[in-house]
Amino acid sequence: MTTTITDAAGRGIRHDDVMPTYVAFLRAINLGANRKFPKDDIRRAVEGVGFTDVETHINTGNVRFSTPMRSRAKIEAALESAFLADRGFEVPAIVYSIAEFAEIARDADRLSGENPGLARHYVYLMKDELPDETVARIAALKTDAGEMVVRGRAAHALLRPGYEAGTVDPLGAAKLLGVATNRNLNVVTTLAQKWA
Repeated sequence: MTTTITDAAGRGIRHDDVMPTYVAFLRAINLGANRKFPKDDIRRAVEGVGFTDVETHINTGNVRFSTPMRSRAKIEAALESAFLADRGFEVPAIVYSIAEFAEIARDADRLSGENPGLARHYVYLMKDELPDETVARIAALKTDAGEMVVRGRAAHALLRPGYEAGTVDPLGAAKLLGVATNRNLNVVTTLAQKWA
């Protein structure tokens, strides 16, 4: 909930302007009978940590929240601990500030514009940045079917018509990303418009 507080000069300041807002992407949920984590339960677990202004989007593990915490590692640890306690299985959480996520969405839009006619554009959201040598290995996997472009803690799978549809990792690059989860371009764009 957005509230207004008054500063020492009597100016009204929106609560969500004061408290940092983040987006978390959950990995490996709702994929089978044993890893169910509905969005209403995600919201409840995040609120249980003490985070506020919690909102979810579709059932793939996308959640926005505000917290006075500033350390991404501590935020991820708090979420992962709450999710484990709630579900009984580990749920990796990949957290970005709203500004970081907005930049990922802008980058995705630029890459799509520079590569017209893509069959698919997936954005892999990563827990950690990759070493330069891993980024180079991923770039070397480019084929006529597509390529993976790494930018900070995001990697863009740009798949052209003719790629092997139905293949989880047609470029053989996703396995090099460490802890990551992907969303299609439409979800990334929608979330950026909605939350960033």
